[in-house]
Formats: sequence, structure tokens, C-alpha cells
Amino acid sequence: MAELQIDDKGIRQRCAVCGKTNRVPFAKLGAVGKCGHCGAEIGGPITGPADVLSENAFHGLVAASPIPILVDFWAPWCGPCRMVAPELVKVAARLAGRVLVAKLDTQALPQLGAQLGVRSIPTMAVFRDRREIGRFAGARPAAAIESFVEETLRA
Repeated sequence: MAELQIDDKGIRQRCAVCGKTNRVPFAKLGAVGKCGHCGAEIGGPITGPADVLSENAFHGLVAASPIPILVDFWAPWCGPCRMVAPELVKVAARLAGRVLVAKLDTQALPQLGAQLGVRSIPTMAVFRDRREIGRFAGARPAAAIESFVEETLRA
């Protein structure tokens, strides 16, 4: 399970100061807020991949995110998926503030993968303004994933 989790209302992340979990609403992604427990700054650019916890979470994210989303459709048993995971950490860090990297476990959410037409994994898809704008299947290094995202967003 990733440090960051996407639930039905936003991204849950831990405060670096007190360790309490806070939720950043989808519409406020990238904004800086305050921890509800200690008042420390929380939020800002999301620098790591975030796990999608449910179908509602995915649909809420796509509907309300002010920034584009790169979704990694994967499963825990998939060797190429495990190989691409550290590459996505690099992509998330390098594109922080411009693109959110989300991980969707197709074993845990099989109906959503089927609904979105995911036929093989890993599959990466870019969503912007409530719709999918690009997709590819297969494991790639971070630089190739970044190039795909940048080209897709320019189109």
C-alpha cells in the first residue's frame, strides 16, 4: 500500500510533523493547507504515486482533479507491473505539481478495469478534463513514460 491513498473525497496523506492522516480534496490538489491536528503545512505538489481505493474514488478524482492524472493499471501478481513501480516513483517526483500519478489495482477493482477497457497490464492512461486522452500498454522506463505524458498533454 502506498503512502498516499485516494478515497472517495480526496487524497489521504500523512502530516510530516505529527504523522496524522489528512485528506486533500480533489479540487484542491496542489494547494497548500494545514494539518487538522497540529496546524503544520500539508499538501502542495503530490510527489509520489497514490493508490486508488475504490471505483468511486477513481471517478471522483477524474471528475474533480485540476491537474492531469497518469493512471497505472496494474496487479500485484504481474512481474512487469512490479518492474515499472519504481519508475513511476521517479515519474511522480519529476512531474509533481503538473501531473498526479495514480495506481489502480485491477485485481482489487476488476470491474473498473473492464469498464475502462484495460485488456493487459501494465497499462498507463492519461486523464484530463474528465476524459482519457492517451494510453499505452507495457512496461517502460521513467523517461519513456514521461515522454508519453508530455506528448499526450501537448496534443
